[in-house]
Amino acid sequence: MSQQNESGFKSFLATSAVTRYRRVKLTSSSGTYVEHAGAGEEAIGIAQGDAAIGKQVNVALLNKPGTFKMCAHAGIAVGAALYGVASGRVDDAGTGSTLGIALEVATAQDDIIEVAVQATKSTTAATVSVLDSGAYFAQATVELVLAEIGLHINSVQAFIPVPLASIREAGTNDIINAAGIGGVMSKDSTPNFEYTNGDTDSALRLQWAASNSDPIVFQVPLPPDLDEAGDIVIHFRAAMAGAVDTPVISADSYLNEGCTKISDDSAAVTGTTPAEYVITIAAADVPAGSQTLTVELTPGAHTTDTLEIYAVWIEYKRTLLTS
Repeated sequence: MSQQNESGFKSFLATSAVTRYRRVKLTSSSGTYVEHAGAGEEAIGIAQGDAAIGKQVNVALLNKPGTFKMCAHAGIAVGAALYGVASGRVDDAGTGSTLGIALEVATAQDDIIEVAVQATKSTTAATVSVLDSGAYFAQATVELVLAEIGLHINSVQAFIPVPLASIREAGTNDIINAAGIGGVMSKDSTPNFEYTNGDTDSALRLQWAASNSDPIVFQVPLPPDLDEAGDIVIHFRAAMAGAVDTPVISADSYLNEGCTKISDDSAAVTGTTPAEYVITIAAADVPAGSQTLTVELTPGAHTTDTLEIYAVWIEYKRTLLTS
C-alpha cells in the first residue's frame, strides 16, 4: 500500500557502506536501497548517519524544508555554488546541475558544512555542467560549451581548397600557354607543374624558372556561410631555390562578374624551406552577394632563383545561415 511521508526523513537500507552527511541515491531498480551518489548524479537526500551494508540509514530528503549538513570534497568558500562529486561529497566544481549554496567555509576534505539546497533546478547555462563523455569539448558548462561552438562557427579559419591541378597559366589578358592548350599546367608550361623531386618526393608544386613571372589564375565558388563583413585571405606555401631573390606575390582579385580589380601583395617570399604566406582581401573590398572569387597571382622579379608554390587555399570568416 502506498505511503506518504510528511516529515522529510525516510529510512532506507544501504547496499554499500554509507557515511553520514553524504549524498545518497536510490540503488538501481530499487525504492528501498540507497548508496552514495557519484559525480554529477542526482541524489534523493543526505544520509543522517553511518550505515554498513544491509543496515538501515535515515535520509533527509532533499525536498524537505530547512538547510542540510553536507560533506565537503575540498576547500569551499561561503556562497559558492555546489555540485555533487564522487562518494557523495559536494564541491564548488563538478558535473551536473548545482544543488545548493554553501553557508559555511570548508577548509579540507570531509569538513561538514551547512548548505541551502536550491528548490528548483538551475536554469542558468553557466551553472549546468556538460558530461561530455566523448571528450569533444574543452569546456565544462553549457554556457562555455556554447561559446566554444559559437567561436568555431564564427572562426576566420573556414577553408576553401584550391587544388594545384585546377590552376591555369595566364597569358596577356587570356588563359593560354606556349603550347596553345588552354593554360593547362604541365612540365612544359610556365610555371612548371611537376613533382618536387621525381619518385623520391612526389609532392606537387608549381615552379617558376629564374626571370619568369608568368601569372596563374584560379576561380572558386564562395560558400553561403561567407561573412562579407570579414576579410578573405589567400594562403599559399612557397619557397625560393636560393637566397638571392625575395619576390612578393601580387594578387589581382575579382568578386563575381564585372567587379573592379582588387590588388594586394604578399610579404616577400624568402628562404629555401617552404613556409606559409598570405594575401588579404580586405572586408571593405568584398561586395554584398559575392558568390565567386577569381584570383590572378603574379610573382615579382626573381632573376637568379626559381620560385616554388606547393599549395594554395582560401580562409574566410563564417556567418550564421538563416532560412
